[in-house]
Amino acid sequence: MRATKRQRTACEYAPSKSARTVDDRSTSSDDGIGADGEIPSPVWLVGEAIDPSLKNGTYHHLETQSKSETIRKRRRLLGPNCPIFFADNPLKIVRGHMQYLYEENGTPVLDCINNVCHVGHCHPEVVQAGQRQMGLLSTNNRYLHDAVLDYAEDLLSTFPSKLTRMFFVNSGTEANELALWLARIFTRQEDVISLKGSVGELISEKMKGVWARRFCASFRGYHGHSKLLVEVGSHKHDKPGGGGPGSFCHVVECPDVYRGRFRDEDTAGVQYASAVKEVIDELQQKGKGLCAYLAESVPSCGGQIVPPRGYFENVYKHVREAGGVCIADEVQVGFGRVGSHFWGFEIQGVVPDIVTIGKPMGNGHPVAAVVTTEKIAQAFASSGISYFNTYGGNPVSATIAQAVLDVIRREDLQSHALKLGKYLMGELRKLKEKHPLVGDVRGAGLMVGVELVTDRETLEPAKKEAHEVISEMKSRRILLSVEGPLENVIKFKPPMCFSEENADKLVATLDEILSNIEGGVGV
Repeated sequence: MRATKRQRTACEYAPSKSARTVDDRSTSSDDGIGADGEIPSPVWLVGEAIDPSLKNGTYHHLETQSKSETIRKRRRLLGPNCPIFFADNPLKIVRGHMQYLYEENGTPVLDCINNVCHVGHCHPEVVQAGQRQMGLLSTNNRYLHDAVLDYAEDLLSTFPSKLTRMFFVNSGTEANELALWLARIFTRQEDVISLKGSVGELISEKMKGVWARRFCASFRGYHGHSKLLVEVGSHKHDKPGGGGPGSFCHVVECPDVYRGRFRDEDTAGVQYASAVKEVIDELQQKGKGLCAYLAESVPSCGGQIVPPRGYFENVYKHVREAGGVCIADEVQVGFGRVGSHFWGFEIQGVVPDIVTIGKPMGNGHPVAAVVTTEKIAQAFASSGISYFNTYGGNPVSATIAQAVLDVIRREDLQSHALKLGKYLMGELRKLKEKHPLVGDVRGAGLMVGVELVTDRETLEPAKKEAHEVISEMKSRRILLSVEGPLENVIKFKPPMCFSEENADKLVATLDEILSNIEGGVGV
């Protein structure tokens, strides 16, 4: 790692209170910040806060229509295939504060799944930084601005020394699209393979006028919503109406030591990685070249899969020997969530050629980036194509992102994730000893999956029971969701300010619900 220079806080880029140009709401208690600008201690240190935005115990003053009218309007105006949580009885959320969401009637809901609001919903310091910079300047990054460059320098200091260049974008989808573009230009291969999350097989087809693109995707891969990334990622294209993989794409097995072919932790990493080598060999036998391997460092939508030891080390070795580029998708797992390291790829001691980041980077504000090596960045520049993103890397986004990074450090959220993650998984493993439905508990830091099965020998997925758990948790004002291709993995990816008290409440409630289901009481 490079030595970190003095860290400038986000608020240094904004005017003082007396110079603010935003309206009075920017200094009122409604934003969670005191009138004197003082930032309160994090909720996970002081207990559940009383939100000053409440009026007579509710948030009805924040509504423009009733919940029933909101439901009718959404159904009438938004795309019919835009999903909503708990469609039969959706939540109307009008306020967020740290690890809590609030319904219009003032009811608090414990958020156990929002990995986007990384340091907490409406964290006061992040809110204040954004408000101040929005009142000063918001423009594109074709002008000089210190906040943009100081943030880039600060964030790059968290990466291995060979990763020295950054491209700002707005979302994880944009970041992964750009990463594949960089890889194609750098490798200059006519045929490109992207190995997205595990091992792979091959499909190839020549494309007119461009390099042929051949991607190998993980069995449970998700990297974004663009047409290219949907065709690559089985999380979308394997669903009804998804159209299957693109003609340049193959879906391949995820390195899952619980449900996959190889389950011995000592040998599975090498075994799963060997399939990548088989794909490469087949490509070379056909005279094809290799572009890139793209994978989440901890496959998330696949069910919170933690790859076995040595997996990435061997995959990267095979890919690089074939002239390919290794891309780590850190959009969901980065910024200290895994606890032991700041970036998920560090768990296995590898250094990617390209890293994509997003979601938690802006704590809900749309900002993302691609980080890469000098050689790859120079190859992109030498292509003659300039890269410009209207909103990527604007001063407001950079200032907000800097505030997020400052909070992570000052509140020591990475260490908190490590400690609390170990505690949470320990408590969940006690449930595994008690409840036959719990087949596996796995994860890293505050990225945890609980896989439910109806039979521990056959691993028959307990999809129905998993959805019952989620529904009953919601009725008790705890938000969880189901992931994995079999829809039987309960995911825990809360804001990083989640507390031990929250974890105890979560586990106790889950214990009771599992007992009800297993006892045939129903929920």
